[in-house]
Amino acid sequence: MKLNRRNKTARKGKQADQGQRGFTLMETCISMVVMMVAGLATSSLFVFAVQNNVGGAERALAMAVGQQQLERLRSVTYEDTTLNVGSTTSTITSGERHYSVVKTITEEKNDDNTSKNLKKITLVVTPTGGAKAWTRTSVTLVSLRSSLASGSYAVQ
Repeated sequence: MKLNRRNKTARKGKQADQGQRGFTLMETCISMVVMMVAGLATSSLFVFAVQNNVGGAERALAMAVGQQQLERLRSVTYEDTTLNVGSTTSTITSGERHYSVVKTITEEKNDDNTSKNLKKITLVVTPTGGAKAWTRTSVTLVSLRSSLASGSYAVQ
């Protein structure tokens, strides 16, 4: 009788083992390839995010340079020579970074072509050098400057 019990117990163990099969080598390799593709996609997304943050930082610094230049133009009188109509290009260095600044000043006119005593100041600041070309997008600032003389200031 004891032998029969052992045989029954041994048979039950074999049946239990047959239901607990492990992964095959092929299944393991396929899962590793899928995980590798997902990991590479995630790492390339991370690199793209870092580069966009660098581009955002460059634009923020360019905006600061443009605002400084605009404040200088706001601090002079309306008749000052720095507010003469025309376009100038200059290179500014700020914090060991270089920026190209294009300043365009136009005089606003009424419909009958008379002066509004209003000048439109447009600054385009572009980072130069340093980062990759696609992160060096330009920043445009526009401001209007009026004289103290009376006149029609309606901006259209």
